[in-house]
Amino acid sequence: MPVISMFYGILIRMYLLDNNHHNLPHIHARYAEFEASVSLHDGELLAGTLPRKQLRLVQAWIELHREELLVDWDLAVHGELPFRVAPL
Repeated sequence: MPVISMFYGILIRMYLLDNNHHNLPHIHARYAEFEASVSLHDGELLAGTLPRKQLRLVQAWIELHREELLVDWDLAVHGELPFRVAPL
């Protein structure tokens, strides 16, 4: 589960071979004791919880880096290490 980015105390991971959530491309965001899965297509919260402010930061970051994240998703589901993505 490589870390692909970190900003404002939020740790972003993309798990290798992660086909949960019906194969929806997503990232895992962790902030303090909170953890959530967030869709790469629309920034929708798929599972877990994040404080509202941190969720909005993650959604803005996804919007800015969607193309890179989708390439990383393809790498990760095939067992390859995704590339790091610039923070906010």
